[in-house]
Amino acid sequence: MAAVLAAGPGAVLSHRSAAALWGLTGRSTGAIDVTSHRAMRSRPGLRMYRSTLSGDEVTAVAAIPATTVARTLLDLATVLDCHRLDRAINEAEVRRLSDSPSLVGLLQRYPGRPGTRAVREVLARFPHPLERTRSELEDRFLGFLVAVGLPRPETNAMLSVGERWLEVDCLWRRQRVIVELDGCDVHDTARAFERDRARDRALSARGWRVVRVTWRQLESEAAALAADLRLLLLGAPPGSRPR
Repeated sequence: MAAVLAAGPGAVLSHRSAAALWGLTGRSTGAIDVTSHRAMRSRPGLRMYRSTLSGDEVTAVAAIPATTVARTLLDLATVLDCHRLDRAINEAEVRRLSDSPSLVGLLQRYPGRPGTRAVREVLARFPHPLERTRSELEDRFLGFLVAVGLPRPETNAMLSVGERWLEVDCLWRRQRVIVELDGCDVHDTARAFERDRARDRALSARGWRVVRVTWRQLESEAAALAADLRLLLLGAPPGSRPR
């Protein structure tokens, strides 16, 4: 925070330092990276970048002004090699960090900016495009429910489980059914995998039925998914519609 304040109004943590703050890379050592719209010289302990950032490219993390995840990744492409950039982008997927505009959106905004080619090369290797944010998956799923005639759930609902509260993506309380939307399950770390399964176990032990839905299922297995959810929510066979 002190480094950002020292750079003056409008300055934000960026590049390697913002990546470390977001948990995309290891702990940042050496000079702190700061971006400002004003021209300022770097000095010991402070590495300055000049850029006019759009309002949707900045945020605050633990009260520290910083570039968004997408903007941070775009900036990293100018200071990291492709291997380390790949790891940072993968970490953003693993942590399910998404912004609007997305990284793909920023590539469209700045088509000729330094680093865009490296970002495109990395994204080409990802089976789950980063422009598909978690909110977009939720919108797609809710639209799917309307299309197949299934009831709308509570979204991002809080549920008391034992002595703790859990937030679940989609909740039908009366039917005791939960749908978790897994936007990037292919890239989950072992820790995230274990955490999610522990949540599922705790919910199942208390009578909740938990279903995990992915982008691929919505795109390639829509009919089967609709049939299964209809049985869970309505107790009706495939092809039935709610009364």
